[in-house]
Amino acid sequence: MSEMIHPTAIVDPGAKIGANVSIGPYTIVGPNVEIGDNTEIGPHVVINGHTRIGRDNKIFQFCSLGEVPQDKKYAGEPTRLEIGDRNTIREFCTFNLGTIQDEGVTSIGDDNWLMAYVHIAHDCRVGNKTIFANGASLAGHVIVDDWVIFGGFTGVHQFCRIGAHVITAASSLVLQDVPPFLMAAGNTAQPYGIHVEGLKRRGFSSDTIQGLKRAYRTLYKSGLMLEEAKAKLTEQAETVPEIRTMLDFLDVSKRGIIR
Repeated sequence: MSEMIHPTAIVDPGAKIGANVSIGPYTIVGPNVEIGDNTEIGPHVVINGHTRIGRDNKIFQFCSLGEVPQDKKYAGEPTRLEIGDRNTIREFCTFNLGTIQDEGVTSIGDDNWLMAYVHIAHDCRVGNKTIFANGASLAGHVIVDDWVIFGGFTGVHQFCRIGAHVITAASSLVLQDVPPFLMAAGNTAQPYGIHVEGLKRRGFSSDTIQGLKRAYRTLYKSGLMLEEAKAKLTEQAETVPEIRTMLDFLDVSKRGIIR
């Protein structure tokens, strides 16, 4: 096992450090931390709590990962932070442990790009291939599906869910769930159509995109009540299966969707 740990770093003997991990000056790694192979950790990073970090991550200076949740109910329970593989975590990011009021874990998947000053609060679940621009923040218990892009300084209220392929404009304030494939903007955030450019880049066909546009009009422009719109979407999903993703999202939405 090869490690590159700066002599000023403080790494608890109980920490599990993988092969080819580099740890920069003045970084602190706690006793219940596990760091996977080939991960690079910059200077002045603090990694605490029951935190597991996968392989091939790049963590920049001044991040705080696995600290106690900002929740007054937290009483020192051994909750967790789990970070997957190949994530880029830029300066001053803060990711907190989970709480026993939820599943006890805050989780971040693979291949995410998290820019400076991103905050991910307790019990959030972030998927794969997301982008958080500078200052984007999630309150507790937020679920973020794959391929989501948050504009800078987007704020998401606790218990919201953000569907796959959503993009938000800078400084958006999200107070309700955002269905998959949408663009959202404003304070408070409102829907602004389908995220066409993102879907094109990810290889969605023209027919599928046109079908999703029609689904958007059904949901937001037809004047139908939600249950009536869902019935129409069920019909449309027979020819455009991706609409089923939108329907499944509507079925599990707890805070209601942005309108």
